Amino acid sequence: MLDNEVDMLSKLPDDVLLNIVERLDITEVARTAILSRRWKQIPAMLSKIFLTVCSFVPKDGRGKLTSDDIARANTTMLKATKSILESRTGSLYTIDLMSMQFYLGDDSIFFGQTVANTIAAQKVASVEFTILTGLGKKCTTSYDLLAYGKQFMSFFDSCPNAFGGLAHLWLENLRLGESYFPKIFGICKQLEFLQLWRCDMGHLSLLEVQHPQLRELVISCSSLQRVDLKWVPKLTVVKFNMFKSPDDPFSLGYVPLLQTVNISNTGFSGHKMLKLSELLRKTAISNLHLNFKSEKIWVKPEGRKQLLPVFHKLSLVNLFNISEECDLSWTMFILQGAPILKKLCIMVRDHLCEMIKGKRRYMYAFSKKKDEGLEWESSAPNFKHHNLAELRIYGFQAEDKFVRYVRNVMEAAVNLEAVYLHEDPGCEKCKPILPNEWTRMETLLIRDKINKGICSNVGIHFPSRGLEY
Repeated sequence: MLDNEVDMLSKLPDDVLLNIVERLDITEVARTAILSRRWKQIPAMLSKIFLTVCSFVPKDGRGKLTSDDIARANTTMLKATKSILESRTGSLYTIDLMSMQFYLGDDSIFFGQTVANTIAAQKVASVEFTILTGLGKKCTTSYDLLAYGKQFMSFFDSCPNAFGGLAHLWLENLRLGESYFPKIFGICKQLEFLQLWRCDMGHLSLLEVQHPQLRELVISCSSLQRVDLKWVPKLTVVKFNMFKSPDDPFSLGYVPLLQTVNISNTGFSGHKMLKLSELLRKTAISNLHLNFKSEKIWVKPEGRKQLLPVFHKLSLVNLFNISEECDLSWTMFILQGAPILKKLCIMVRDHLCEMIKGKRRYMYAFSKKKDEGLEWESSAPNFKHHNLAELRIYGFQAEDKFVRYVRNVMEAAVNLEAVYLHEDPGCEKCKPILPNEWTRMETLLIRDKINKGICSNVGIHFPSRGLEY
């Protein structure tokens, strides 16, 4: 950087310089301090501090890290943390957010002590911990889970003051003793966000959650049998991703503010068909997101009478990765049970780069029929919906079942304003096998098929082609 460029930046107001520095990686923040006397003062004024251990590991990724790499990264991270925080000694500026990502290890206690000292000496509004394990997603054995669990419990017991100030906690690969989750909830009284990735108290164990401040809970790749949300009065968001339990993954107790439920799962033959009326009872959610991972549909279509108590405030529904083998007519049960639904978004695709193929499908007990148990007949043949404004389908194909589905929605949703038909979005690995984009003539034929015999002013859009009719 040229001297005159430094001078021009240094002349900027404090709030502008702070906005620039808060967007930088922690290593870059440290480097700005040597630019000039003016820049040296900036770290002491930061309202948001992000300290990430991944800034100090080799760029080839976590999967190839050695124990020496992890220890070295943690040591460097700790030095950077102390440097940034010591520069704020005597600072009158409040830290609105201090976010720390580090590896679980023997030196974790030093991160905890540093944070606890900072909370005691300075004004810190919110603290976040993301605690990583060396094996990441490759941690698969019970021995690994137990070893990391024991290490975490030792760390937790050594730093109650640090955990007592947490608002956000991200944990992975831990198998804890039965008393530890209640202990975590008891000490982390300010906790608002909790994400658990492959954490449990043993295979098919039960997790009970009671917390006065928790607002968002994310459970991923869990071996838990069930999560009982017994008393979580401020909870607004629940996300479950990949659960092994053959039964309901969670139960709801006192969760009066719950608004968003997000469930993603690969349905095996042993998974039961979930009844949303039973799973979501005692709630009235506004947003529902279901991801079927291109495998078995694990939701049971239900009647309006059963669903209305839990769907009467539902305004947005996203149904992702429905297998191309499946017809879409079963999704109409959501329209019938959600009278104020405004937007329905559906993605249809076989995500080939993630799907298990060949003999392994039998080994892992994948269902042979992905639409098994989806038999559904409308309890109101002449049903009309008065609030749906938008239907959006990703992976739309010019097949009769797709055309028939759009027509059925258009006939039922009397105030529908727009239909958006997207081709398969694919992914970086799937793109080479995707078909060519529709031509203008093909979009006209699709539109004519949909509109045939229907008197409708609904706009039909083909976003990938920039066309609308």
